[in-house]
Amino acid sequence: MAIHLTKESKVIVQGMTGAVGMLHTRRMLAAGTDVVGGVNPRKAGRTVDFDDRAVPVFGSVRDAMDATGADVTVVFVPPAFTKAAVIDAADAGIGLAVVITEGVPVHDSVVFLSYARQRGTRVIGPNCPGLASPGQSSAGIIPADITKPGRIGLVSKSGTLTYQLMYELRDIGFSTCVGIGGDPVVGTTHIDCLAAFEDDPDTELVVLIGEIGGDAEERAAAYIERSVTKPVVAYIAGFTAPEGKTMGHAGAIVSGSSGTAQAKKAALEAVGVRVGRTPTETARLVIERLGK
Repeated sequence: MAIHLTKESKVIVQGMTGAVGMLHTRRMLAAGTDVVGGVNPRKAGRTVDFDDRAVPVFGSVRDAMDATGADVTVVFVPPAFTKAAVIDAADAGIGLAVVITEGVPVHDSVVFLSYARQRGTRVIGPNCPGLASPGQSSAGIIPADITKPGRIGLVSKSGTLTYQLMYELRDIGFSTCVGIGGDPVVGTTHIDCLAAFEDDPDTELVVLIGEIGGDAEERAAAYIERSVTKPVVAYIAGFTAPEGKTMGHAGAIVSGSSGTAQAKKAALEAVGVRVGRTPTETARLVIERLGK
């Protein structure tokens, strides 16, 4: 199995006809994703050829869903139009919206995340790499060929660290890898993914990647203590970050012990999570825990 995205998922791409949307639609198709349509109100009725597959373009998410049965949308639109795109998706009642766009105004994110939540649409992102269930489907920009299907679940704030851990643990493989994004406000949290992986019978262990700033990792630690029975291994980016500097895309300022990698490591280790100081050490801890 997997979480949020499987081989049965039918994916549409908002912004598919743009250069970035076309590039990653082609990559998603190559990964086996069932991309059934694109959305661009100005180009509705056209089709876009991707090698041996012609993908139709619709004027709205509702039109695309009615015609194709889509249940996932990937959003590749400029920041100024992201709020409208997600609201269009939520109004249509789609189950999952994966928002790749970087630079979305925080106020816009607050508005569309609240709107989507009220209408039952899960949002991953914004400013995220998306998610991939290796061997099944990929929605976003995660490279599909750096790992294989397996029994590790991965949830990460960082895109590049997602890729690195996927590669480091490629011989074991993953059920689903989720990049939740590093903006101050995101639609899906570490805790949401921990809960989903806990319920997934094919996920044996969870890797959690965090970073300095904020308290998301401390809240995840409290949730793990209460509700997670599966082993969790973590990595926190920023052990060498200088105090008082804004670091990383979380935009957080580390002050005193609050928000530091060491404080987050301590909170996670206090509830039994093993924490690596580098991605490679984190991969080694996973291998040791699985007895591989």
